Amino acid sequence: MKPPPGFLHANVLTRLNSSAVSVPGANSIFTCHSLVGESWVPVPGFFSAPALPRTSTADHLSLCYFSCPISWHCHSATRPNPSLHTSNIQMDQASQLRPKAQAQPLLPANHHLFNMATRWGLCGVGKISHDFSVAMKTLPPGDHQIVAVAARSLERAQEFAKKHSIPKAYGSYEELASDPEIDMVYLGVLHTEHWRVGLLVLQAGKNMLCEKPFAMNSRQVGDLIAASRKFNVFLMEAIWSRCFPLHREVRRLLAEDAIGEVKLVKAYFGSPQLHIPRSVEKELGGGALLDIGVYTLQFVLMVFNGERPESIHATGVLLNSGVDESMVVVMKFSRNRLAFCFFSIAVSLPNDATISGTKGTIRVLGPMHCPTTLEVNGKTTQYPLPEPSLPLNFTNSTGLRYEAEEVRQCLLKGLKESPRMPLSESALLTEIMDECMKQVGVVFNQDSQ
Repeated sequence: MKPPPGFLHANVLTRLNSSAVSVPGANSIFTCHSLVGESWVPVPGFFSAPALPRTSTADHLSLCYFSCPISWHCHSATRPNPSLHTSNIQMDQASQLRPKAQAQPLLPANHHLFNMATRWGLCGVGKISHDFSVAMKTLPPGDHQIVAVAARSLERAQEFAKKHSIPKAYGSYEELASDPEIDMVYLGVLHTEHWRVGLLVLQAGKNMLCEKPFAMNSRQVGDLIAASRKFNVFLMEAIWSRCFPLHREVRRLLAEDAIGEVKLVKAYFGSPQLHIPRSVEKELGGGALLDIGVYTLQFVLMVFNGERPESIHATGVLLNSGVDESMVVVMKFSRNRLAFCFFSIAVSLPNDATISGTKGTIRVLGPMHCPTTLEVNGKTTQYPLPEPSLPLNFTNSTGLRYEAEEVRQCLLKGLKESPRMPLSESALLTEIMDECMKQVGVVFNQDSQ
């Protein structure tokens, strides 16, 4: 791909002799861009000519363009002491040199991720971890690899590893968190354990994609976010809906005012689950809100760009166990915009979402949390998913591939959170759920801890 304007292109192997390339001054400062997919992504940091070593320590691909201008193309070493090679020298136009800055490391901390598979470790061997593993097989193996799995039982971890061809199995989450060959941990344990196991993972210095709901309440979510910042690691709540191509199109349409000013958002999610223990038992974090209602609320926040509602009114029906069976939530936002959400684990619902604007309507057909059909002012568009290699536990679960790829792209860009589901929005989402449960009368043991 053609480099950005004003950048010189040079391809070199891992042994880089800076005197072999024309550098306009010993104290010139370089900035670096890397090719990620079809986009040029700036790499943080400045590099001075003296910092370019005679022998580079990098051993992974990283295609860089410097504003001196010069580019550095570092391939994985295939033999000891590879020789210098330059080619394709070209210049689009002269570029302005920066004044010398304080010396910085030659490569960013995440340089090893460029053109190297993101190495995943799975915490949990339940149904969602199975579906996540199947979804990962629809992605290029050169981009994503599951290298380890952990469960509270080594036997269960080994059984899961064998089924999904995962090299390593651990009988504890601590062992997985300490594995140096893991770049990203997928936390698929029961959400009552997200806080405890999540802190263990983050404090071990591991990046983490945490299944929804993030945790049991705002206090626990705040602890997870604080830990990710303290230990300088990536953290994202796995609201997979945000990463679907269809939802990206919805955001584009809203940004372009395709339906005018949005006045009302409606979202429904109903799934008969009263026979499932984790859905109805308080000790297992049951209830409609934490399991499926979260999808309707996050959709509203996506439409309103993470804005805090001016008011929240919730009413619902509780089971004998004390968790919510069904709930209705009405929110009012600035400029007299409304949102209506209804969710239930007792009955089936259309499971769709509608955005009504002054110039038209956007409708996300069911299942709205993992959608493949979009209707805009009566015109329908399909977004098909790849077929799974093994049977799935949940609807459209190969769509989990999109959140995995979102995580990879964030790591390549050196981000610590996803712009599609920022931590501030996860915190707000949890605050709204806390308020809904308070109004309906749901109290978990974790709320008093």
